[in-house]
Order: sequence, then structure tokens, then C-alpha cells
Amino acid sequence: MRLPAAGSAWSYPAFSCKRYRPCVVDTRSLTRFGLIAGYALDFAAGDPRRGHPVALFGRAAGALERRVWADSRARGAAFTAICAGTAAGLGLVAQIATRRRPVARFVTTALATWTVLGGRGLAGEGAAMAGLLESADLPGARARLSHLCGRDATGLDAGELARATTESIAENTSDAVVAPLFWGAVAGLPGLLGYRALNTLDAMVGHRSPRYERFGWASARADDVANLVPARLGALAAVLCAPLAGGRPASAWRVWRRDGSRHPSPNAGQVEAAFAGALDVRLGGVNTYGGLTEDRGTLGDGPAPKTADVRRSITLSRAVGLAALAVAVMR
Repeated sequence: MRLPAAGSAWSYPAFSCKRYRPCVVDTRSLTRFGLIAGYALDFAAGDPRRGHPVALFGRAAGALERRVWADSRARGAAFTAICAGTAAGLGLVAQIATRRRPVARFVTTALATWTVLGGRGLAGEGAAMAGLLESADLPGARARLSHLCGRDATGLDAGELARATTESIAENTSDAVVAPLFWGAVAGLPGLLGYRALNTLDAMVGHRSPRYERFGWASARADDVANLVPARLGALAAVLCAPLAGGRPASAWRVWRRDGSRHPSPNAGQVEAAFAGALDVRLGGVNTYGGLTEDRGTLGDGPAPKTADVRRSITLSRAVGLAALAVAVMR
């Protein structure tokens, strides 16, 4: 084995060291490798069954909310800043602490990515819903829908359950896969943890209700801002991946550009419209959440989704996730 000449550097893909000098870490490469490893962990193992960090964060945020809640936007903004700022701050501390420790940086990024991604869990819930619909177990499907969204499933028939599932898979592909990878690529560990914190807060207090109309305003708006770019990247990925789900990119593009703004959400409508065009189905319509009825517009030109379309949406979701990973590691 030929050793390097005295004073020369040992070179590796992610870092280099000189004799008697500390390692200088190529943090961008380590972030890429960590995102890939975390994605692979989520694909292979899914979410931790016990002690999920996101669930622990949710419980801590819930405890703080009970102490500070008031019917006030200012109080809600402070709550959002404390919770999301703490999560992002922990990510920043970890990022600084592993600045010159390449193995620790890689492992930490991989574990954080695994923690914040939800691709396997989303696909699993979609498959469970498809199985219940295929067996005509409507009571079971209505009960299971709560694992995907907060829609009132009482009285929904098989077609409406299939629509709700397809819409939830589309929206959550952006929220639980594309957006975390995007923010991990842009901001590393603070981006991964900070984004997941905002998204969790939006799910907790960002919905419209008498209790959260004002208190949850900041969480909802911050989540909207954080998802502006990822949602559109997810929609574009759905357009490009349409053939993998039996669709056509031209149709997906047309529906996305025409119908994406019909949805009341500035982000969910983008990816749901792209999925509708890619799957050649019609999404949107009237939904009920906590006793409140909302018309979300019509997205797409095809027929209402059937159970087979739920399984196609899972295929499309996985393809979009891989496309997002490719973009994240090639930046």
C-alpha cells in the first residue's frame, strides 16, 4: 500500500484532514447522504412504534397550549414562535456540535430525516383504506379515515371515502415527504426539525374552529409559507411521474395549472390538482370538518375516484417522494 507523501491530505468524499489539523467537513455532502439514509430508513421501517419524537413534541406543545391559550393572535404567534423556534434551535445546536464530526453529522441527519418523513406510513394507511373498500367494509373505512385526515366520515359512501383518501394522500405527500426533504436540503437539521414542528402545530391548532380561529392563525399562516415552494415542486413531480400511475403528463399539467387555485388552501390545491390530472379523476367538492361544511372546488375532469385509483395514488405518491429526494440531493 502506498502511503501519501508527508504533509499531503487524506481525501474522502465527505471530508478531508491534514496532519495535526482538525477535519474540515463538507457539510453539504453529509446532508445529502443523511437525507438518502433517512429516506431509506423511512421506506424500510416506517415510523417508530413507540416514543415517536413528533408525538413527544405534540404532547409538549399541547401542554404549553393549555397554559398559554387565549383568544388572541398575539398569544398564538408567541406560542408558534416558542414551539417551532425550540425545534429549529435544537437542530441548529446539533448542526453546530457536529460541524467537525462527519460521522455524527451523517447519523444525526439520517435519524432526523427518518423522524420527520412519513412516506411509508402514508402509503400504509392508503393501502389499509383500499383493502377496507375492496372488502366493502364501509364502517371500518369510515373509522380508518381519521388516520389520514380530520374529515367527518359519517355517512360517506365508498366513492366519497375513495375521494377523501386520494386527496389526503396527495396533500400529505407534499406535507410529509416533499416539504421535509426540501427544507432539509435548504437548511439542514434546523430545516428538518423546524418544518416538522410548524406542520405539526398547523395540524394541532391551525384549523378553523371557535377555539383556534385566532390563536391558531400564526401556525396556519407559517405552515402556508413553509409549504409554498414544496407544494409546487410536489405538483410538478406529480406531473412528470404521471406515466408511472397510468396517466399523462400533459393532462396533469393542464389540470394543475387550471384548477390548482380553486382550492381554498394555497398549497393543498396545487398538489391535489396535479394528482387529479395525473390519475385522470375528479377531486374536490363539499367536505365537513367538525360540523363546518366547506366547498373545496372541483379539481380534474375525470370520474370520481374508485378503489383502484387509491392504489394508483399510492404509486404516484412514492414516485413523487423519490423525485423529491433526487432534487434534494442534487441541489
